[in-house]
Amino acid sequence: MDPTIIIASAVSFFASMTALPRLIRFLESVRLVGIDIQKTHKPRVAEMGGPAIISGFLAGMFLFIWLNVFAFPGNALPLEKLAGIFAGMSTILIIMIIGMFDDMTRLQGKTEGAKGFEKYKRTGLKQWQKPLLTLPAAIPLMAIMAGDSTMSIPVLGIVDLGILYPLLVVPIGVVGASNAVNMLAGFNGLEAGMGFVTLVFMGLFGYVNGEIAAAAIAFVMAASLLAFLFYNWYPARIMPGDSFVYALGATMAVVAVIGNMEKFAIYIFTPWMIELALKLRSGLSAENYGVLEKDGTLKSRYKESYSLTHLVMNSGKFREWQVTSILVGLQIVVCVAAFLLASGFVLKY
Repeated sequence: MDPTIIIASAVSFFASMTALPRLIRFLESVRLVGIDIQKTHKPRVAEMGGPAIISGFLAGMFLFIWLNVFAFPGNALPLEKLAGIFAGMSTILIIMIIGMFDDMTRLQGKTEGAKGFEKYKRTGLKQWQKPLLTLPAAIPLMAIMAGDSTMSIPVLGIVDLGILYPLLVVPIGVVGASNAVNMLAGFNGLEAGMGFVTLVFMGLFGYVNGEIAAAAIAFVMAASLLAFLFYNWYPARIMPGDSFVYALGATMAVVAVIGNMEKFAIYIFTPWMIELALKLRSGLSAENYGVLEKDGTLKSRYKESYSLTHLVMNSGKFREWQVTSILVGLQIVVCVAAFLLASGFVLKY
């Protein structure tokens, strides 16, 4: 493994680990919290993890760039790869800020409650507003014509999209991925756990195929997610919020574009595509959450399954952390199969 990636990932991990306790205390002090409804006592938990993971990610990536330019000049990345890294970082940062706006605008309709305490009506952005507002985040990648216009697409084979690649594929990828991650959410550790697994495999795929820039982005963000999991795993001390899930989805899209691994990305996004198909059956109105039973297990509130979480809850009696573990395990299986398929071990690439 490239030592610059290892060092940058370690810095990202420790930077996020340092930032998270401080962020949690700040969010609690300003009452930017959400109710963890799948717990007995419905605790209020800090809700906006994006700033912590981005702080670690940026620290790691800036160090990676410095190491490549100054410390190991013999292995320096080409200028176009560095431009791709900066464009990708800009996309991730922009979309995280949009997610923060969504998180913070949930604190609307402030009124005085009993004994002088303030009550807040949490609203946030409307569903149709989210894809429109996340669209501008793709502009940095579009501007540098990131990626290769020739794509290997399942079933269709090799397709050269030309100018349509930066103008169509890149924005659809960024907006689609950032909003897709938000669909399969709501359980402690779920978004971060599945995101960590996905980015590790994307990093491995990029590295073995010589896409060092894409591998660095994937591994550095994965390290930050690992730190976040310490505080987000059951019982969570902080919840992701849209600032987190938008940044996570955008990172996956950035890695796929910069690393020219669109085919692999389509394979590993299978759970989210299944989630979309299930959600469409309910008109995108079904909630992922379950109903907490007396024995601590979760029961789906629907007889039909409108989410992968419903499928798990309807198949047995599981606690919240077990539902998360099953879905993270499913993503590991999907990623291994995708790696084998896209690498040609099962089918020719």
